[in-house]
Amino acid sequence: MQTQEFFIQKCLELAKKGKGNVSPNPMVGCVIVYNNEIIGEGYHKKYGFSHAEVNAIASVRDKSLLKKSTLYVNLEPCAHFGKTAPCSSHIIEHKIPKVIIGCLDTFHKVSGKGIEKLQNSGIEVVLGVLEKESREINTRFFTFQEKKRPYIILKWAESKDGFIAPHNQSEPFWMTSSESKKLVHKWRAEEDAILVGRITAEKDNPSLTVREVKGNHPIRIVIDKDLKLSKELKPIQ
Repeated sequence: MQTQEFFIQKCLELAKKGKGNVSPNPMVGCVIVYNNEIIGEGYHKKYGFSHAEVNAIASVRDKSLLKKSTLYVNLEPCAHFGKTAPCSSHIIEHKIPKVIIGCLDTFHKVSGKGIEKLQNSGIEVVLGVLEKESREINTRFFTFQEKKRPYIILKWAESKDGFIAPHNQSEPFWMTSSESKKLVHKWRAEEDAILVGRITAEKDNPSLTVREVKGNHPIRIVIDKDLKLSKELKPIQ
C-alpha cells in the first residue's frame, strides 16, 4: 500500500517538468489514483495552457473510475477564471470524491477558496501532505505572493584565493569552467529576469541570454542611473 506522501512526491516530480515555462504561475503536478494505482497524471506545461488537474483527468482512459478515485495535487486547485477555467470546478464536474493537497495556494484569488468549493460539493479534502516540500518547489511563486517582491538569487565567480577579476581588467575574463557555465545558463533559464550593473555591462558586454542549455531567455535588466551605456552593448540590443 503506497502512502499519501508517495503520491504527492509523484506530483512534485511531475511539477518540476514545467520549470522555466509556467511563470508567473506555480509549478503543479497531479496524479489520480484508483485502488492504489495511478490511472492518470499530468502537470502544468506552459503558462496560459491547461493546468495539472485538467491534464491528469484527461489522461484517464476509463472516466467511469474517476467517481471512485482520489486526486493528488501539490497545490490547492484554483477557484477562479484566469487564462483557464477553475480546476476545482473541473474536479467537481467529474465527481472525484477525494482530493489530497500538498499546500495552500496563497494567491489572493485562491487562498482556501478552492478547498472551500470542493468541500461545499461534498468532496473530502486532505491538506498538508508534504507541505514543506510543496512550498519549497514554488519558493519564487510564494515569495511574490506573500512578500510582494521577487525571489532573488546572487551569482558571482571567485577564484580560490578570493579574487573575482584580474587587477587591470581590460577585456572579458573567464573565471569559470565549462561545467560552471552550463550551470549558470540553467539558472538563467529558470528565472524571470537577470540584472547586472553598468560597469559589468561595459567591461564584460554580456549577452545575458540562455545558450548552453535549452530554455527561455530571462528579461535583461541593467542598472544605469546616469544613462551612460552605449546602445551598441549586447545587454540592451
